[in-house]
Amino acid sequence: MRSRRLVAPGAFELALESHTDRRGEFVEWFKAAEFRTALGHPLAVAQANLSVSARGVLRGIHYTAVPPGQGKLVICVAGRVVDAVVDLRVGSPAFGSAELIPLDARERHAVWIPEGLGHAFLALEDDSIVSYLCTAEYDPSRERAVHPLDPTLAIPWPNRPDRTTAPEPDDGDASGFGWPILSERDSQAPTLHESQAAGMLPNFAPI
Repeated sequence: MRSRRLVAPGAFELALESHTDRRGEFVEWFKAAEFRTALGHPLAVAQANLSVSARGVLRGIHYTAVPPGQGKLVICVAGRVVDAVVDLRVGSPAFGSAELIPLDARERHAVWIPEGLGHAFLALEDDSIVSYLCTAEYDPSRERAVHPLDPTLAIPWPNRPDRTTAPEPDDGDASGFGWPILSERDSQAPTLHESQAAGMLPNFAPI
């Protein structure tokens, strides 16, 4: 496992080792000892999630109130997505930054998103499957979201490849092009500044 530090302190991109032969592929995408060596701390898994998304679905930006927060180790096991790590921690040197990491079923990379950071991803293919290991169980009372299209964050999400074609009004977004497709919750999420003004964002603690 090779690790690369991301802009947000404490976040990493991990390159995983893949073994292929005529039968297919085998990947050990999490090993406790290798994770601890690469990142300098253990990963205590409390919950494992898996989501399947249609092309154009944008999930996030989601985070969990701190403490205890919820760290996530994220991998794309089928299809292709672009993952976003967003630093929402007030006082962080990278506060308000968003970094995009391509994840797919070919390169076999993973992303570690520590507690207090926001996470989102955009599916670029139908039936894109994202799996993630979480350090805390889901608690709806502590779940938070920031709007993924907040102009202050200006996340450079990929445009729909056929954006110049005729509108498709039933695809699900206000533009009529169905790109991106947001849940009702995410489409109504507050902006970064609104979340900060409401005291909803976590504070930065040096890692």
